[in-house]
Amino acid sequence: MKYLVSACLAGERCRYDGNSNTINALQELVENGDAVSVCPEILGGLTIPRPRCELRINENGSTKIISENGTDFTEEFITGATLSLEIAKKNKITIAILKSKSPSCGCGMIYDGTFCGNLTTGNGITADLFIKSGITVFTEKEFDDSDKNNS
Repeated sequence: MKYLVSACLAGERCRYDGNSNTINALQELVENGDAVSVCPEILGGLTIPRPRCELRINENGSTKIISENGTDFTEEFITGATLSLEIAKKNKITIAILKSKSPSCGCGMIYDGTFCGNLTTGNGITADLFIKSGITVFTEKEFDDSDKNNS
């Protein structure tokens, strides 16, 4: 079975600040050909480094991806999510392990759009699209927990 993994979890320095969130077991899955890594934000055309962004839910329920300086990056995030889904479908991916709290990849809890470190219930743009398309999404935190349960 192949997985899709957030590229930052597989050791790629593609976070907004140019760092990674490497998890050795996920990096090994990619290196062994058992997983495909993607960074939706890079696929959407964003640079490294880039402004920190958060998902903001407006009063009418619509969502926007806004940077700390107020720039709207919603279209880039949607493009990246769409391209990530195409990669997942092409590789017959049914399970994705994505970066928690991210405006792209977060699943279950994401930053609330205030840039104060507050979390709110919700999914990032890519995670939400994956779930709606039938792909099971876990975060690296759930992956770590399940890994511990299997040892």
